[in-house]
Amino acid sequence: MNERIRRLRERSEAAQPRISVERAALLTAFHHQHEGRHSVPVMRAMAFAHLCEHKTIYIGADELIVGERGPEPKATPTYPELTCHSVEDLDILDGRAKTAYAVADEVRETYRREIIPYWSERNLRHHLFAALPDEWNRAYEAGVFTEFMEQRAPGHTVADGKIYRRGLLDLRADIAREMDALGEGPQHAQRREHLRSFDITAGAAIRFAERHAELALELAASERDAARRRELERIAEVCVRVPARAPRDVWEALQMYWFCHLAVITELNGWDAFSPGHLDQHLEPFYRREIQAGSLTREGARELLQCLFVKFNNHPAPPKVGVTAAESGTYTDFANINLAGQLADGTDGSSEVTTLLLEVIEELHLLQPSSNIQVSEVTPEAQLERACEVIRRGYGFPSVFNSDLVVRELVRQGKSVEDAREGGTSGCVEAGAFGKEAYILTGYFNLPKVLELALHDGVDPRTGRQLGPRTGAPADLATFDDVVAALAIQMRHFIDVKIRGNGIIERLYAERMPAPFLSLITDDCIATGLDYNAGGARYNTSYIQGVGIGTITDSLAAIREHVFRAGVVALPQLIAAMDRDFGEDQRLRQQLRHRAPKWGNDDDDADELMQVVFDLLFDAVDGRPNDRGGSYHIDMLPTTCHVYFGSVTGATPDGRLAASPLSEGISPVQGMDRLGPTAVMRSAAKMDQERTGGTLLNLKLAPSMVAGEVGLRNLASLVRGYFDLGGHHVQFNVVSAKTLLEAQRDPEAHAGLIVRVAGYSDYFRDLSPALQNEIISRTEQHFGS
Repeated sequence: MNERIRRLRERSEAAQPRISVERAALLTAFHHQHEGRHSVPVMRAMAFAHLCEHKTIYIGADELIVGERGPEPKATPTYPELTCHSVEDLDILDGRAKTAYAVADEVRETYRREIIPYWSERNLRHHLFAALPDEWNRAYEAGVFTEFMEQRAPGHTVADGKIYRRGLLDLRADIAREMDALGEGPQHAQRREHLRSFDITAGAAIRFAERHAELALELAASERDAARRRELERIAEVCVRVPARAPRDVWEALQMYWFCHLAVITELNGWDAFSPGHLDQHLEPFYRREIQAGSLTREGARELLQCLFVKFNNHPAPPKVGVTAAESGTYTDFANINLAGQLADGTDGSSEVTTLLLEVIEELHLLQPSSNIQVSEVTPEAQLERACEVIRRGYGFPSVFNSDLVVRELVRQGKSVEDAREGGTSGCVEAGAFGKEAYILTGYFNLPKVLELALHDGVDPRTGRQLGPRTGAPADLATFDDVVAALAIQMRHFIDVKIRGNGIIERLYAERMPAPFLSLITDDCIATGLDYNAGGARYNTSYIQGVGIGTITDSLAAIREHVFRAGVVALPQLIAAMDRDFGEDQRLRQQLRHRAPKWGNDDDDADELMQVVFDLLFDAVDGRPNDRGGSYHIDMLPTTCHVYFGSVTGATPDGRLAASPLSEGISPVQGMDRLGPTAVMRSAAKMDQERTGGTLLNLKLAPSMVAGEVGLRNLASLVRGYFDLGGHHVQFNVVSAKTLLEAQRDPEAHAGLIVRVAGYSDYFRDLSPALQNEIISRTEQHFGS
C-alpha cells in the first residue's frame, strides 16, 4: 500500500470506539419542537433531514472518499428512538472487557439531562416488550429464541445497480410522477405521506453531500500543499455531482455508494449495515471506460478502493447490550462485498475489478468490510484460486458461496431468475434479491433447548418453569419415535410463539419506525407508495435462524444408540444424569461423547437424524405468511449466539456439559468430526440447503495443508466438490490450535491475529474467553485425514 493508505489504515486501527451523543441530542431537540405536528412517515423524514443539515461533517487528512457515521472515525451514534440506553447501559459499554465503547462524562450527562427523560417511554423497544405476550417473553428470557429487532432495526439491505445509473434527482422525478397520478381522496392520504417522506429524504441526502462539498472547498482554500488542494477541489466536485446525479467515473461511483450507505445508517441502525452487493460488477463499466480513455490507472483505482475500505473500518457497529450483545458480540457491522458470481444473463460476473478487490482485501488486512466470493459453474478456476490465495493467508476471508445454489434458493422463494442472479448474500450468509427485497432476520432459535424442554415435559430445568406444552414425562417416552414426536410438538409450539411475536414487532416497525430513505432506493417502494418496513419492497422475506444443529443431532444419536438400541441407560436415568451435569456419571458421559454416531463424519446413522431435525424446523417455518405480504423461511447460522444459547442450556445427551457452547452454524460439534474435511462436507451436504436462505459451514485447516501449489489446488477442489454436492457456503480458518493458544496466553504479541468466528472475522484478542475456547476446540482438519 502507498503512504496515503498506510496513514489512513494506521489512524483507523488506532482510533478507539466511543459513543457519540450528537445524533441522539439532535434528534431529541427536533422531536421536542415537532412532536405531533406531522404524520409519522413525514416526521421521520424531517428528522432525517434535520440530522443531515446539522450533524458534524468530517473530512480527514489524506481522504479521497469522505463522510462518517459520527462526528469523526470510530465515534458511534446511538438511536434512542429505537432503544434508549440507561446510564447503567452506558457504564457497561464503557467498562466491559470486550467490545467496549468509551463513554465520556458529558455523554452520560446529556443522557441524564436530555435523552432519557424524553425517550425512556417513547422508544420502540419499550413499546415492543410491553406489547409482546407473556408466553413470548418467557421463551425469550429462557433462551429459546432471540429477537434481532429489540435493539436494532431491520437490516440486510444491499445496493443494486440503480444507484450507479440514476441519481436521487431521477428518483425524485419518479416520486413526482406517482404523486401526480394520485387522486386527492382520503383513500390516497397514506400513500401520499409516504411518497412525501421519500422525497424529503432524497433532498436531505443531496444536501448532506453539498455540505461535504462546502467543507472541502473551505479546506482547499487554506491548504498549502498544491496536490492536496487539488484533491479537495476534486472531492468538492464529486460531492456536488453525487448523489444528486448518476456517477460518471469510479471515484464518483464509490462516493455515490458511500453517501447512500451513510444515509441508510444515519436513518436507522439496521442489522448488517447497507452493503455494496456486487461492487466489482457495478464498478466494472466505469473502470473499463476510464482505463481505455487513459483518465484512470490501475493503481489509481486500487487506491480509491482502499480508501473506501478504510471508511468501512471506521465504523464499529452501533452499541448493543444484554442478549443482543451476547448473540452478536463484535464491533463488526457486517457490510459484505460480493465478488464474481453471475450477471443477470447467467454469464461470468468476474472481471479485473474482482482481482483488484481481492488485492485490496489481501493487502489491507482489515476486519471491515466483510467479503465473499460467489463461485458459479461459470466462474474461472483462476478466479477461485486467486481467492483461495487470500483465504490461506489466514484472515478468514473472503468466505465462499455457491452462486448457482443461491440463485436456486431465491427462485424457490418466488424471485425471478434475473432478480436472483443480481442478488447474492449479505450479513453472514443470508441470500436476498439486492435492491429489491426486505429480507429480515427475526432472531435465532435454540434447537438443543427445545430438545431439553421435550425431555422435561415442557419444563425448563434451569428455572423450573413450565414453558412448553406437556409432551410426556421421561418415563412416558417409551420409544425413540416418542422422543422425536415430543420434539416436534415443542418445536412447532415455540415457532408459533415466535411468529406471533414477530407479527407484533413488524406492525410496530411499520407504524412507528418507517425508513423513508431506505425505501427510496429499494424497488418497488415508490411504485407501491409503501415503506420498506411496511411491505413496500418487491419481495418481503422473514427468516428464523436455527442454531445448534450439530449438538441436537449428536444428542438424538446418543439417545437412540444408548437408550433404545444398546440399553446402556434408561431415559429417566440419562435425564437425571444430565440434570446433575453428569457429576458422578463421567463414565456414562464418555460413552455418550465417544461411542455414539456423530454428525460430520459421513455417517448415515447420525446424518439421517440431522435431516429429521432439519425437516421439523423447515416444516414449522417455511412458507408461513408474515405481516409484510411475504413469507417465512429458515437460515442456519449463529453469529456468536451459539455461545449465549449454550450458557442457558443444560447438559445435553451427547455428553456436552451445561453452559458450554453449542455447535455453530451447520458445523459439527467441536472436535467430533474425525474423518477429515471431505467427510464434514459430505455430511453437511445431506442437508437440503436449497430449502434455506443460507447455511454456514466453518472449517479450520492446518496451514501446512494449503501450502504451495498443490495445497492451493486442493483448497479450490475442496470448495468445488462441496458445491457440487449442494453446499451453500464454506469458510476457513487457516490457523493452528498452537497459534491460538499462544495468542490466548499473550494477546499483545498476536494483536493482529484475525480469525473466522461465524459469518464474520474478528481479532482473536477481542473475543470472549468462551468464544476463544470454542474456536480452539474446533477440529484442525488435514487433507487425507
